[in-house]
Amino acid sequence: MLWSFAGLGTFPDWVVAILGVIDMAIRIIALGVIPGNRRPNTAMAWLLAIFFIPLIGLALFFMFGSYRLSERRIAKQAEINRRVWAATHDLEEPRSEREAPAWVHSAAELNRRLGAFPMVDSNHVELYPDYDASIAAMTEAVREAREFVNIEFYIMSRDDTTGELFAALEEAAARGVRVRLLFDHIGALRVTGYRKFRRWLETTQIDWRRSLPVLPVRGQWRRIDLRNHRKILVVDGRVAFTGSQNLIEPGYRRTSSEKIGRKWVELMARYEGPIVTALNVVFATDWLSETDDILETQLFTPVPSREPGPMTCQALPSGPGFVTENNLRLFNTLIYAAVERLSICSPYFVPDDSLLYAITTAAQRGVKVELFVSEVGDQALVHHAQQSYYQALLEAGVRIYRYPRPLVLHAKHFTVDNEVAVIGSSNMDMRSFSLNLEVSVMMLGDHIVEELSDIQDSYRVISKELTLQEWRQRPRWQRYVDNVARLTATLQ
Repeated sequence: MLWSFAGLGTFPDWVVAILGVIDMAIRIIALGVIPGNRRPNTAMAWLLAIFFIPLIGLALFFMFGSYRLSERRIAKQAEINRRVWAATHDLEEPRSEREAPAWVHSAAELNRRLGAFPMVDSNHVELYPDYDASIAAMTEAVREAREFVNIEFYIMSRDDTTGELFAALEEAAARGVRVRLLFDHIGALRVTGYRKFRRWLETTQIDWRRSLPVLPVRGQWRRIDLRNHRKILVVDGRVAFTGSQNLIEPGYRRTSSEKIGRKWVELMARYEGPIVTALNVVFATDWLSETDDILETQLFTPVPSREPGPMTCQALPSGPGFVTENNLRLFNTLIYAAVERLSICSPYFVPDDSLLYAITTAAQRGVKVELFVSEVGDQALVHHAQQSYYQALLEAGVRIYRYPRPLVLHAKHFTVDNEVAVIGSSNMDMRSFSLNLEVSVMMLGDHIVEELSDIQDSYRVISKELTLQEWRQRPRWQRYVDNVARLTATLQ
């Protein structure tokens, strides 16, 4: 007997039997292999994909199923952590940590064990919620460089907004400053003008590299959606910037953005003090991974150019180079510790179960919890996945404020009570927890919390609050799309 398959002709019984055995074997093997070291919901999503579309699902799993970096990169990260720990284990406990509640000390110890960096006193912090002002501040810092500039951003583009900054980098390199530059290969590749930007780099004396390159012809291959999502600029070990902003014009050079007036709203922070060394070490780790060049001579805290600052800060790198999800663990710890107020801003909010439970539990035990998101996100699938969580959040008492379209609220930060502020490159989504190299900075003190709260207040003034009644009345088709998108968000 012959069996017919649409588009494939006919096959004899014995071929069909063999295919059936192979199909069943794939399913049985997947049941015992895929759940290993994965979240249950992630494992279930992969199993559903393989069961419903076996060949395609299996192919996707082989391409995207592993989110770890190479053993070589992980070993380099572990060695850096060991050196940082050895160099800082005798440091005194920061004064602000002694004055803070016990849970702050616990969070700092967690960060120390996960990311190796201690809390350090005497820092100056300046926030830049204005897009152009942050670019101008970074440009000024580069123009004052005397020894080195280390710069890595997820996306880079030389355009009308960033042109002066890149001109400053070119001039610095020409006058003998060592300029090292990293950009995420896939992140920058997708931007209009990438090849022109690369050709320009080749004409300068800037020492540049692709981060996490995907170049099979050169033997450089990995899961293609692993990203170096960090944003760091360090000048002479004295000044550093980090936050959410990429080096590109605020519409990301997209025709669709230009048509509707869409622009990204960001937040960057400028640091002086010992925290600069920590951010420089994070850069040095990424540079080492791409070049095998150890920057030990640069990893120091220079004599401050002004009086010591009032802020206590702690850097926390995270990503697939670590065996733990550092940022997720910190976020959960701080959220569970909140007593009075929790204010969160995340452009891509797709939490795992642990983070969702932490936030809803905080609201249910009386903490005033608010979440700032975009009314309409720039990534449709992620935005629909994000919306699938709104009902659970609203029912728990979380207040959701939607930043008005067509703007994209891309800033990433949160505050806990009047004690802690966190700012960095990390979203509150499963991609940032597992797939992206990120960096966050935890800061202590009511001064920085007040500054960040003022920025959050400015969001609230122009945002529209989403109510539970309004959300329950949304169309059924939207619920369906949101739920399907939520399932795809767990395929990691």
